[in-house]
Amino acid sequence: MKAGASISRGIGVANTTSVLVREISQLIEPILDEMEVELVDIEYLSHHGRWTVRIYVDKEGGITLDDCARVSREIDEIIDVKDIIRHAYILEVSSPGLNRPLKKEKDFQRAVGKKIKTRVSVPLEGRRNFTGYLKDFRNGILYLEVENNLVSLSWRDVEKANLVYDFEN
Repeated sequence: MKAGASISRGIGVANTTSVLVREISQLIEPILDEMEVELVDIEYLSHHGRWTVRIYVDKEGGITLDDCARVSREIDEIIDVKDIIRHAYILEVSSPGLNRPLKKEKDFQRAVGKKIKTRVSVPLEGRRNFTGYLKDFRNGILYLEVENNLVSLSWRDVEKANLVYDFEN
């Protein structure tokens, strides 16, 4: 992990973070594809002054601890060699967990029939948070069964979404 200069002060932290996440994603996705591992999400955050790059990965049949260690070894070196992050950071590679985030269209397509939780940027009938079963996802619209009603949400308006693990089934 890198030690060195701090982030440029002329760019906002949120903008710097999104640019850095995009650069890391573009750098590591071809490597992960070769490893037959899917990039689920990347977080770049600071907690008590310590920067962390948290990368969530998955694969067909589920990701193991050994898989995460192998991915970490492969991508840690390439991130350092490309000198994308110019300060000390911790790299974490993890599974997305039971409440997997849904970010890409293919995530929603795979989640059809499952219980999900969403937060939208544009309120629908005064509500921004919806939890229910995703009945369908087509043409950029989520069809969510919420309290025996079918709610249509635009994928573009979704700020955050994740699977809700159903312990009863």
